[in-house]
Formats: sequence, C-alpha cells, structure tokens
Amino acid sequence: MSEGAGKEEGKSFKVEDRRRFSESGEEREATPNADREEGPARDAGSQGEVRPPESRESGAVPEINFSTFVISLSTQVLVHLGEVPNPVSGRAERDLSVAKQMIDILGILREKTKGNLDQGEDKLLEDALYDLRIRYVEAVKKR
Repeated sequence: MSEGAGKEEGKSFKVEDRRRFSESGEEREATPNADREEGPARDAGSQGEVRPPESRESGAVPEINFSTFVISLSTQVLVHLGEVPNPVSGRAERDLSVAKQMIDILGILREKTKGNLDQGEDKLLEDALYDLRIRYVEAVKKR
C-alpha cells in the first residue's frame, strides 16, 4: 500500500435510490429528501437561485470523474425536459428533441463502457438512464 492511499479515505459519495418507481413498476412514496438537491448550494431565501460553490470562487476546478460526468449529462437532460430551470435564463424550458439526444448519448456511453466500470459507476449509469427514460416518456405524454 502506498503512502498516499490514506488521503483518499475522506473522499466518498453517497448513492440514494431516487427512482420514482420500484423494481415491480409501482410508484414509490415521496421521501422527505427526494426533492433535495445535492448540487450547488442554494440560498435558503431564494426561489431556485444557485450560488456557485466556494471552490469556484477561489479559482479551483471541481474534481471530474466518470460519476460526475454522468451526473452532469443527466442534469442537462433534466434542463431540456423542463424539470430544472435553465441556468442562463432561470426559467424552465422544454426541448424534448435535445433531451432525447442526450439520453441517447448516455445510452451510447453505457454500451461503450460496458465491462470497464466499477459496480458503483455501472449502477449510477443504469439508474440514471432508467429514470431519464421514464421522465422523457412522461414528458412526451404531457405534450
């Protein structure tokens, strides 16, 4: 074991099952933390305003890895589905064709990385694709 191995001990992330449907296809009950976002910090008094993380203010670039890349692409899909406000305009805007294209890109990513991901990365990608596809179908039905 190398000397630097202990430094990684404090870095971890928690994966929560936030899918709207159970494995049997039944809709799950909303959990108190289901609507909580773990992305950029939100002002307590603001309506959806996002404050940049302090690390960006100091010029530091956030760590990027496969999981954060998948989450970034997933967030873009949510923006195009109109479920998350557009960070530029601050309004919910819907563009289903772009949302579908982003979902297809995640599907291609899954196919091209099959067998090369650790268990957590694989589950994150599978769960994200499942959830985004369900949300896309629901958005198309609402049209």
